[in-house]
Amino acid sequence: MLIYQLIIVCCLLAFLAILLWNLGELSALPKKVPEEEGTLPLVSVLVPARNEENSIERCITSLLHQDYANYELIVLNDGSTDRTGQILEKLSLSVDQPLLRVIDGKPLPEGWHGKAWACSQLGEAARGDFLLFTDADTSHSPDSLSRSVAAMQKSGADMLSMTPRQEMQSFWEKLVVPLIYFILLCYLPLKLVHASPVPSLCFANGQFLMFRRKMYEEIRGHGSVRTNLVEDVGLCKAVKRQAGKVLSYNGMETVSCRMYRNFAEVWQGFSKNLFAGLGYNTPLLFILMVITVLVYIAPYGFLISSVAQADFSPVYFWLPLLQVLVALVSRLLIAGQFSQPLSGALLHVFSQVALLGIAANSFFLVTFGKGSQWKGRRYNFSGKGG
Repeated sequence: MLIYQLIIVCCLLAFLAILLWNLGELSALPKKVPEEEGTLPLVSVLVPARNEENSIERCITSLLHQDYANYELIVLNDGSTDRTGQILEKLSLSVDQPLLRVIDGKPLPEGWHGKAWACSQLGEAARGDFLLFTDADTSHSPDSLSRSVAAMQKSGADMLSMTPRQEMQSFWEKLVVPLIYFILLCYLPLKLVHASPVPSLCFANGQFLMFRRKMYEEIRGHGSVRTNLVEDVGLCKAVKRQAGKVLSYNGMETVSCRMYRNFAEVWQGFSKNLFAGLGYNTPLLFILMVITVLVYIAPYGFLISSVAQADFSPVYFWLPLLQVLVALVSRLLIAGQFSQPLSGALLHVFSQVALLGIAANSFFLVTFGKGSQWKGRRYNFSGKGG
């Protein structure tokens, strides 16, 4: 039992070391913008929108007030059944210059998921040298576009992504949404994403993806990820296969996003992406679940049992306590870096329990159900299930 407890401690310390490395590696976008307007590349800002009445006006308004001098903004209304279309029509009428263009999406063809199809149509409509795909639930500071272009030009990157500030208001958002950054920053050394040519070492956030047009066309655009529900990571892999350069930045200063608004959206959204993000690899999913139990949940069981039996030995009390503290330190570091609620960090064990439930649901929907549901559509590209 002592060896087991020491192995768990070593795992947690290794995850903490990766986190500290990543926090030092993930820099902010450069503040300097290109100075000569005549040399500014045309940027196409592309927004797919389906049933986004709660967020679309804020998103488009922020994108209409960029300090970058040479860009176009194209929004695709992807068969919305709420007020999204009306809001977009109002916004387009209020713009004096031909900056904003709203187009209606074509019906979803067989073998595509909705976002990839919408983004593919946007890519075809775009004229820019740089293409920025950003979600309709994001909000952008006035310099987000100019700083992103400066980063692309300075680094020579073919694809740029970032970690936006995640807005969380409801209890379930605060509990579960931070796990995105926790899993990313504790398990994946980000330096290897751009330093290693291995395609499997990838990170990208579909809330903000900028491409050089030439690279986007070389990878066949979103057509290359038409069956990949986690299309952002798929695009990153495609770029690396073409020997392209991918970079990621801390986007806290420039972009924010409200991914979900209630328990139902959190449950559906994470269930849709989790198993798909692991490539529908069942052993890998269960390895993640076992790690979650052994590393983040079991230590609390040892502590509760130890206190109940008044057994304060190193094996049953002090080592599990150390494990709990290391995990909490990791969560608190991430919360501090990315302005996440401390309440969610302190409830880390409950977020891990929620992750187990989401993982089981994600597996069940794909393997035994009809697939994952999102915004009125159901997807199952695994070859499994009904």
